[in-house]
Amino acid sequence: MINLHDIRYVRLGTRDLEGATRYARTILGLQEVRREAGYVFLRSDSRDHSVCYFEGDPADQTVAFDIASDADFDAAAAQLDAMRIDARRGTRDEADGRRVADFLTFRDPTGNQIELVLRAAQTGRGYHGERDAGIDSFSHVGLCTTDARRDEAFWTSVCNARVSDRIGDAPLLRIDEVHHKIALFPARRAGVQHVNFQVNGIDDLMRSWYFLREQGVPIRFGPGRHPTSHAMFLYFAGPDGMVYEYSTGVRKIAPEDEATYVPRQFPFDPTGFCMWGAAPEIPEFSA
Repeated sequence: MINLHDIRYVRLGTRDLEGATRYARTILGLQEVRREAGYVFLRSDSRDHSVCYFEGDPADQTVAFDIASDADFDAAAAQLDAMRIDARRGTRDEADGRRVADFLTFRDPTGNQIELVLRAAQTGRGYHGERDAGIDSFSHVGLCTTDARRDEAFWTSVCNARVSDRIGDAPLLRIDEVHHKIALFPARRAGVQHVNFQVNGIDDLMRSWYFLREQGVPIRFGPGRHPTSHAMFLYFAGPDGMVYEYSTGVRKIAPEDEATYVPRQFPFDPTGFCMWGAAPEIPEFSA
């Protein structure tokens, strides 16, 4: 089993690198850390970076996960090879650009581009976003799935993910104590469906709601509260059709509860996504 330790970063193609970078800094609240040959790296916490925008096709999107040890990395490579999953080991230059010791890249059954990274760089410097959005950490991604049951089986049998809850057929998957680091939403395409950042509290979330409205950024969902993770949330539009989310207060499932925890089933309608009554304007949440 591939032992995913944590989520690490997303890499997102864009037709307008300057516009996407400006949005990330002044609207989303990320800190630009460097530019290298058409790539812009931005951070949200102690990770070297959590978002990388690059000049390219907006459909070219990647999600990376940390692998905890050399042994786990070698085991992951062996498992992918044994399953005849087409995986490529990154070159030295590619790894250096990502600030990792090594990485593997492959596609999940839907075609989502995944990277498994070893010894990703951290920074001892404090995170200071250009806009104080109150961001605490890069927390999770929503991924598109063309077959939710098939992809759930991949993430929970090939990898160490566990189902926390389901909304219809959409599983919310944890790889540590946090309620979910991966959410799979039915769609007709591959790709990153949304990118989540945790903020410090409800005050930060609501300040952003007012700020985003003042800036003319379309609100896609919320403010609201998920009945699954109990997190308070706000989803809003980003460059190239990406949806970003702030949330706070996400539920955690302690290790001592793993043996007895049973996933709950919620309806795939607005009540399954929000317990306050907000209705999503997000295609994958209303299919």
